[in-house]
Amino acid sequence: MYREIPIDRENLTLMGVKFPDIAALESTANAIGSNMFEGFEPNQKSIEIIRDYILGKITLSDLIAIAKAKDYV
Repeated sequence: MYREIPIDRENLTLMGVKFPDIAALESTANAIGSNMFEGFEPNQKSIEIIRDYILGKITLSDLIAIAKAKDYV
């Protein structure tokens, strides 16, 4: 089941998580939305992790380690 998540394009936030620009916000929202159809339930921490990956602040290896450790919960 899909549930709506709060996106504030004016303040560049997604579930309260701040983004540097509209492109990063929309990329993250699109990625999260696609995964929500598969059962993913985002929270602020998981959005921060995805944002940081999209912005290049963490590597794919970091992302995999976070996922394996379930540090996004």
